[in-house]
Amino acid sequence: MSWSNLDAQRREDSQFQTRIWWSLWLIIVVFVGLVCRLVYLQVWQHQHYVTASDDNRQQLQALAPTRGLIYDTHGSLLAGNRASHSLTLVPEQLSGGRRSIDKVLAELGQILTLDDGDIKRFKRRLNQPRRPYSPVALRFQLSQAEIAQITVNQHRFSGVRIVPELVRYYPLDDGFVHALGYVGRINDRELKKLDATNYSATNHVGKLGIERYYETELHGTVGHQTVETNARGRVLEVLDRLEPLPGRDITLFLDAQLQQGAAQLLEGKRGAIVAIDPKTGGVLAMASAPSYGANQFVTGISNANYDALRTSNDLPLFNRALRGRYPPASTVKPVIALAGIDSGMISRKFSLWDPGYYQLTEGGRFYRDWKEGGHGRVNMHKSIVESVDTFYYAIAHVMGNTPMTKYLTQFGLGQVTIADQPEATKAVLPTKKWKRANRNSSWFPGDSLNLGIGQGFLSATPTQLATMAMVLANKGQWHQIRMIKAIDGQAVAKVSEIGRKDPQQPDNIELKRDSDWNKVHAALIDVMHGKYGTGRRSGADSSYKMAGKTGTAQVLGIKQDSTYDAEKLAERFRDHGLYIGWAPAKDPVIVVAVIIENRGGGSSAAAPLARKLFDSYILGTKIEPEAEPEATVLVEVEVEAEVEAGVEVENTQGAINDG
Repeated sequence: MSWSNLDAQRREDSQFQTRIWWSLWLIIVVFVGLVCRLVYLQVWQHQHYVTASDDNRQQLQALAPTRGLIYDTHGSLLAGNRASHSLTLVPEQLSGGRRSIDKVLAELGQILTLDDGDIKRFKRRLNQPRRPYSPVALRFQLSQAEIAQITVNQHRFSGVRIVPELVRYYPLDDGFVHALGYVGRINDRELKKLDATNYSATNHVGKLGIERYYETELHGTVGHQTVETNARGRVLEVLDRLEPLPGRDITLFLDAQLQQGAAQLLEGKRGAIVAIDPKTGGVLAMASAPSYGANQFVTGISNANYDALRTSNDLPLFNRALRGRYPPASTVKPVIALAGIDSGMISRKFSLWDPGYYQLTEGGRFYRDWKEGGHGRVNMHKSIVESVDTFYYAIAHVMGNTPMTKYLTQFGLGQVTIADQPEATKAVLPTKKWKRANRNSSWFPGDSLNLGIGQGFLSATPTQLATMAMVLANKGQWHQIRMIKAIDGQAVAKVSEIGRKDPQQPDNIELKRDSDWNKVHAALIDVMHGKYGTGRRSGADSSYKMAGKTGTAQVLGIKQDSTYDAEKLAERFRDHGLYIGWAPAKDPVIVVAVIIENRGGGSSAAAPLARKLFDSYILGTKIEPEAEPEATVLVEVEVEAEVEAGVEVENTQGAINDG
């Protein structure tokens, strides 16, 4: 071997050894790096990765509380819960994550019905704040066939779950929704107001009425559980569990049998009935017609059904008992009479001759009484019994606006009188200031005449009229008008006892002479039982005495030289019939307000219904629906008689026939 070959061999061996050393050093560095990394992960980051591992293995799941129950005054269930199954998706457990949602929805749509509304609502819920691994509802109230289809195909859908839950159910659905309200799925607007944690497992919330007002009490407190899952998200074991606190049970003054009777009396009509216990202020019945079923709203009403309700000429969604504004007509005459004598504007022996009309000035406009030719000599008693308009034109002219509105306010008009119905409106009690602000006009003497017979700008809800009747029956004593009677078995006298704010309420009315109450009561008894009382037909042959006042509210003004003829008017322009009263007359246990739209006078349209309600509550008789054709045309429910501004007057030409 030559020297050159040996030299090349040495250089090659040297390079090989160098490479070995570099490789060795590289291995040592990598090994040291791995050891350092292992130490870092196992020692310094131990807690972090243990937690991350547990998060992959364990999940914190929210547990929805059971919604509290609602009972009537006798313990009958009005709102309960029943089992249902919902289809939910856990986006984190889908095989392709959130990016595969559209694909999963398309595949699910092949085995069960998913409309555009379901998908739209699901995606809206998906984008709302939520806990990781919490399910997002896609469909509610699955049928058994749908549950079977999903179960058979479960292997295709990781992250798709069928979740059992309790949903609201109203066993006595017909005629109760305007008193109870209902629950429905939580929308975006409500989500912003609700406690995100407490509602993390809840899909429904109170929308109207009692369900809405007492949402906090009825909902309860969310619970949670920690579960161990496998790679597919299936629960293997419950590691820890904090039970949810169920909602509180509520008992109402509402009498289910009386409520059903009121709803039956209103079948085929448009109107409202409100009944109150005068000894407590508790609402015994609150019916509005036409009505609708609440159960269809719980898990989502279809667009077609909702559009049918929303576009109906009869406005079934409108709660006439709380929001219907009607001229109270002659039902306010007892209050106007008390205002006149208690304020000293007229004497207690005041009387006048009624020729059938009243004039502000000689030769001026005729304000007609309902009875052509008049009632002859009229005092306060006769004016109430026979509902003499002329008497009230005269005393309203003397009093003017301020004394009348002062007393009407003391009886509950112009204000919300019920404590726990959030949809209630205060209607309109017109003052001089109100007319200037709303009509940009002065108060005229003719406006006072309108107010004196319960027409013109004045409007009231059926709930306000029932309140007025309660205060009259109690001789000035007020009680808080409310639905709630007890919560979890503990009696509730005012809503402030459960942390709510009591609504402002007038003080008890103290007249200068208590005997004036007796005079008005005697007149109201004769309305129902006297020889000439406007409600005598409804009071006839009763085994007990009742007190009441009928009223007939004009919807359409009548020209000065015209006569009212219902047959010549479209049904929606005909008079409303009203009635307020109580029974028994001496020691009342129930007060009632009835309003029937476009069916004529209060004595014929409203008072007979009140009599049946009295008989049902006091005597236990069964109420049967009246056999009569259903009305076909709706009138406006928030009616104010037209009043034209003028130097002297301005509407109510109207003879109001109370007879």
